[in-house]
Amino acid sequence: MSYIVTTQTRASSVSAIAGILLILMLIALPFFAGRGTIQDMFFILTMLTLAQFWNLLAGYGGLVSIGQQAFVGAGAYALFALVILGGFDPVLAVALAGFAALAIAVPTAFFAFRLNGAYFAIGTWVIAEVVRLIASQWKSLGGGTGTSLPRDATRDMWFVEMIEETLGVRSAAARDILAYWIALVLALVTIGGIYWLLRTRRGLALAAVRDNIEAAKSVGVDAGRMKWMVFLTSAFGTGVAGALIYLQKARISPDAAFSVTDWTAYVIFIVVIGGIGTMEGPIIGVLVFFALQSLLADFGSWYLMTLGVLAISIMLVAPRGLWGLVSERTSLQLFPIQRRLRGGRLTTSEDQ
Repeated sequence: MSYIVTTQTRASSVSAIAGILLILMLIALPFFAGRGTIQDMFFILTMLTLAQFWNLLAGYGGLVSIGQQAFVGAGAYALFALVILGGFDPVLAVALAGFAALAIAVPTAFFAFRLNGAYFAIGTWVIAEVVRLIASQWKSLGGGTGTSLPRDATRDMWFVEMIEETLGVRSAAARDILAYWIALVLALVTIGGIYWLLRTRRGLALAAVRDNIEAAKSVGVDAGRMKWMVFLTSAFGTGVAGALIYLQKARISPDAAFSVTDWTAYVIFIVVIGGIGTMEGPIIGVLVFFALQSLLADFGSWYLMTLGVLAISIMLVAPRGLWGLVSERTSLQLFPIQRRLRGGRLTTSEDQ
């Protein structure tokens, strides 16, 4: 009997078709949706991107960082520096901003990888605070009070005029649509890239390092190299997402760009309630988070308390998150990475 190693399931095949239809609908969304809907979808897509990168880092790499705001802020400040000081087009600056986050990630990893567990988490937060303090001294970008993108830079961005003429919208709406389309591309590339990685041998090695680093080393896995790979990849993608977020906001300050609540606590909440260590978890989590934010944002501190109580309740009832609960009861996997043996036909001498 011959066998084939595969990760594909019937559910994943159906979800692939549904996913293609959903992507086509999301691409066409600006043609029939209002500006408010576009802004909401931009928020969902950028938070989903941040959540997927943190999930790669913590859920698959076992590196629980609470300093991801360092890379969001680094990418955002790189955008403003490239546009205001370097005269770059904002669209190009977004693509280049990830390298600034990468430059912060290298020394961060050099020091943080000497720490383990809770010390690693606290170490990343401390380094993020140091980066925030450095950014607040950048006088040419407003120092501690921040600055705004020049109007002519945002008005004359690549593709904005084309969107205005094609969709018949004003300049501000065209900028929102452009930012939304970039966010959609970034989210799709992030999900697709992480899913591809997890299906490769490097994905198996990464899971081995997360589960038992000593056992992984004993079978030849270069644990240090895997940790560096996921940390730098997560930093780069988070930096690009941070730049895109602040392109849409068009104003920056150190406290906002390096906010541990907005760019780390909320992201961790999304991943934990959705299901850490799964591709589907952050998707479910960001939808729940957006719904709660829409319903409870006007309640001030009660909003944060509700998020905390909900997170604790879900961790007690469903330690693997909402998607983990669904998957456990239905065996449903939309992004399967577990390898299975599928039986084939008998192989005879005539077949050889």
